[in-house]
Amino acid sequence: MNDHIYDPLKLQNQLCFPLYVCAKETIRLYKPFLDELNLTYTQYITMLVLWEHGCVSVKELGEHLFLDSGTLTPLLKKLESRGLINRCRCKHDERSLIVTLTEEGKALRERALDVPRQMASCVNLSPEETHTLYQLLYKLLEASKAAE
Repeated sequence: MNDHIYDPLKLQNQLCFPLYVCAKETIRLYKPFLDELNLTYTQYITMLVLWEHGCVSVKELGEHLFLDSGTLTPLLKKLESRGLINRCRCKHDERSLIVTLTEEGKALRERALDVPRQMASCVNLSPEETHTLYQLLYKLLEASKAAE
């Protein structure tokens, strides 16, 4: 019997598996640093977009983070209840919800400055390897966007 026909079904031959485990482990490594900021990983990446852009619609936020509004709504409610963001309807289009940082949300940016450096010390890759991995992962993301 030719068992080699089942090789594509071996866990070790699945691209998705190491990506999944690495993503899960990377988020686990972030946890102690984000706990100091009282943020979950998803809240942190949301704040990253807001720190970069200042003011975005929920739709734009979802596009940046590859998240749908069903995932974003409870997350944004939590950030708003903590006083880090404000949500309000767009004056030009009532259907659009705009997210902005509060002063407290802006101030949290300063406390978050060390997180990337702390994470870099946890990853056992050279700067060149990190850059290559980054490029490959974004190539995969672009391919997934194109396939939609």
